[in-house]
Amino acid sequence: MADEYRSSGKTTLAPEVLLTIARMSALSVEGVSHLAQVPGGVDRLFRRGAENGVQMTVEDGIVYIELYVVLKSDVNVREVSRNLQARVARAISEMVGLEVGHVNIHIEDIDYKGNE
Repeated sequence: MADEYRSSGKTTLAPEVLLTIARMSALSVEGVSHLAQVPGGVDRLFRRGAENGVQMTVEDGIVYIELYVVLKSDVNVREVSRNLQARVARAISEMVGLEVGHVNIHIEDIDYKGNE
């Protein structure tokens, strides 16, 4: 009976969907203050997601992610980095079913504003 309701269509994802999932997952990790701008010259303007702290490529159905983050002060950098990698990879895998090749973390700064 359930087979009667199956559609023979397909689902496509805009690249912005993957970027949003990665961005929101990263921001939900304890110890992350905010995402940093992706460093680089003129070619940064042509990379998808460069303005929001996430750079992503998809090759042969495998997602490769670069996250540029600013951490809160007084956090364990290694622990936050591992949590970022795990949470972002799991979110991409579970929400859209794509394999994640790597999640590289680039810590661009530490946010000491609260301690001044």
